[in-house]
Amino acid sequence: MDGGAVIELEGLTKSYDGVAALTDVSFSVPTGSVLALLGHNGAGKTTTVQILSTLIPPTSGRAVVAGYDVVAEAKQVRKHIGITGQNACLDELLTGRENLMLFGRLRGMRRKPARRRADDLIEQFGLGHAADRPVHTYSGGMRRRVDIAAALVESPAVLFLDEPTTGLDPRSRRQVWDLVAELAARDVTVLLTTQYLEEADVLSDAIVILGGGRVVASGTAEDLKRRTGTAYCQVTLVRAADIPRVAAVLAGLDDVDTDEDTNTVSVRARDGVATLAEVIRRTDPLGVDLLDVSLRKPTLDEVFLDLTQAAVAP
Repeated sequence: MDGGAVIELEGLTKSYDGVAALTDVSFSVPTGSVLALLGHNGAGKTTTVQILSTLIPPTSGRAVVAGYDVVAEAKQVRKHIGITGQNACLDELLTGRENLMLFGRLRGMRRKPARRRADDLIEQFGLGHAADRPVHTYSGGMRRRVDIAAALVESPAVLFLDEPTTGLDPRSRRQVWDLVAELAARDVTVLLTTQYLEEADVLSDAIVILGGGRVVASGTAEDLKRRTGTAYCQVTLVRAADIPRVAAVLAGLDDVDTDEDTNTVSVRARDGVATLAEVIRRTDPLGVDLLDVSLRKPTLDEVFLDLTQAAVAP
């Protein structure tokens, strides 16, 4: 195994009653980096996190976290990790400070050290203004910040975040992104699962995509975009009301997609400039007002759909 990696998986397999949830999954995560684990629902993301955090054993294969085998040395693994699930696990009747002290005590700290650590985390996470209010008065973003802070009570080497921004508004999601970036800057290795492809694009140093319990692709976001090898022609309109007309005249082309938030219609440009010319030829007679017509790289969403399409096909 790679001595420079803090998380390592080799041929990991997990089955339930003969049905494979994971099959021959292998990857590694360097110290102090952020890995985004992507996949459709049921692809095996949460199963992978549960194995790495010692919550369930693998059926076969091996996984090492912070230098310890997740099966043979599970207790040592737990001393070096923090984990947050999809829902914040906090006592809503307690204050934020009391929750952090509680987690410290559960980790074996005495009362005074637990109080000092809670105070440090409150300052670090910008929670001083709300630290002594009951958690049930917190916004979703604040609850998530306390939940992540609780996972850091013992300064773990590895932090597992299982869909940490699910259900959060855009502002709260950005706050969590900032927290993840700060953790990575302090050499905390982060493995996160997410359904938000923009999140993976912004935060990750590397990406592993699961499909049907197998690794279907891995690399940086830019690597994966280049690997797809297909550009897109994007038409940006002045008025969203014109989107249906433009989409209709482009309907015979490949993979037409619309986005009313950005007033765009996109077409897969397998023929590059030739596709761009065809798009212009078809849209010009409409007389609609355009801001731009251009070729662009695929987004991570488009890469994800392209790479996982075969894995989820019936």
